[in-house]
Amino acid sequence: MKTVKVYGPGCKRCETTAAMVREAAAKLGIEVDVEKVTDPRSIAMAGVMSTPGVSVNGKLVHSGGLPDAGRLEGWLSESS
Repeated sequence: MKTVKVYGPGCKRCETTAAMVREAAAKLGIEVDVEKVTDPRSIAMAGVMSTPGVSVNGKLVHSGGLPDAGRLEGWLSESS
């Protein structure tokens, strides 16, 4: 199972990003645990300068705007 964190204040883009993660994981047949991180201090400590941010298994892979669906699938497919 992969742990995916979506960093952001809970805005529409952050919600959409979390939904994109779930959809990509379902398409790939990968189990994911999606956690939304909304605490500003935790977001900053993760190195996210622009939201939404996405980390997969502790590695920050995206920051700012909606992620590209193809790249998202790639991040989820990578072995950890």
